[in-house]
Amino acid sequence: MTEKNNKRTIWGWCMFDWANQAYNMVITSTIFPAYYVSATLNSPYGKNTVSFFGHKFINTVLQNYILSASYLLIVLTLPILTSLADYRGAKKSYLQIFTWIGCLACAGLYFLEPGKPIEFGMICFGLASIGYCGGFVFYNSYLPQIASTDKQNDVSAKGFIYGFAGSIVVQLICFAVVLAPKIAPSIVGVETDALDFKLARISFLIVGAWWLGFAFIAFRILPKGEPNIGSHKFNVWTGGFKELAKVFHNVKNMPLVKRFLPAFFFYSVGVQTIMLVAAEFAAKELHMKDDDLITIILIIQVVAILGAWLTSISSNKYGNTRALLVLVVFWTITCLCVYYIANNMQFYIAAFAVGLVMGGVQSLSRSTYAKLLPPDIPDTASYFSFYDATEKLSIVVGMGTFAAVEAWTHEMRDSALVLDGFFFVGLLLLFVLHVAEKRHRKDALQAVTV
Repeated sequence: MTEKNNKRTIWGWCMFDWANQAYNMVITSTIFPAYYVSATLNSPYGKNTVSFFGHKFINTVLQNYILSASYLLIVLTLPILTSLADYRGAKKSYLQIFTWIGCLACAGLYFLEPGKPIEFGMICFGLASIGYCGGFVFYNSYLPQIASTDKQNDVSAKGFIYGFAGSIVVQLICFAVVLAPKIAPSIVGVETDALDFKLARISFLIVGAWWLGFAFIAFRILPKGEPNIGSHKFNVWTGGFKELAKVFHNVKNMPLVKRFLPAFFFYSVGVQTIMLVAAEFAAKELHMKDDDLITIILIIQVVAILGAWLTSISSNKYGNTRALLVLVVFWTITCLCVYYIANNMQFYIAAFAVGLVMGGVQSLSRSTYAKLLPPDIPDTASYFSFYDATEKLSIVVGMGTFAAVEAWTHEMRDSALVLDGFFFVGLLLLFVLHVAEKRHRKDALQAVTV
């Protein structure tokens, strides 16, 4: 049995966030989106048009379709993997496997060069996404195993703070590499434009090395997990889906969990999609320069640390659901404002607002789910598989919707407007959860007094 609230174990858990947020920062938020838009701006197939296995796409539409497909693959395969992880007690092994996939795929992005076929590079882009979000499922499932219920808000927030801090450090390293010709052209000794693309590609190698190197701290410290040997008959191909169906059946009998998950799904459609497409929106719609874009994303990460900390404090004082309601209201207003953004300054203001609530809503959602689960559940990986499947499915819907609307209207602003509808539905469902919680507390109090 793993000792809960052990400082060394929690530190090791947080260091995994420190490691893998390098991918989230450089590959999904800053350098890669800006690099990809620039590298495919004037292709042989037309402006902002690429060919992928003989089919032509708008460059950002293809990028979003690949992300959506990678998350869909995770949704379809993780029930099998998490069931195996619980059955064999191999949670850490699967965490390692997905980390290796993600790290090697990040390194493979080095071979995505302007003017050359993009198939291999975009496959690596999809695999990096699979490695990142697949590893997070097993990482998240450690939370109720290493922290008691009263500490889960703080530990969850601490993990995100480590992640944001680590992503800032690696981003500064990549920032210095990409802008080396501008910072010290006499030392570099070549024209600035000649090195822009190559240095951006080197940053992808840095991300892979950073991610894998620091992940070894978590691999060494985190417990392996305990086998669930209650069942002697186990089918690799169907056992995972049966386990997920069992979780779904159990969730239906958990009044608060079954209200939380639909709300989480709808507001996650907006949250996750905005975070994934913000950089390409700035690069494509506002023609923001790469160094300006990287700078503002760095500021977002710093603000996100403050946001996660403030959210942890406010949720402990006012309750998780109330804090989530405030955060989602903020998200809903911000997303609506995106439709009207016309210049860089307006984007900076919106980005600052997103940063303030970005870490908080992710951290609080994870800890809220962990709190709502019964404390005696033995197979936390299966329950967090259900949680992560909900989140990943929201990304599939969000990215697919965003790409489809852009492909139809050729306007990313219309896609942002559609996302705001998901936020609004999530807000309404959170209010339903809030009412249910008040009723649940009232009933519990009455039962005690009787």
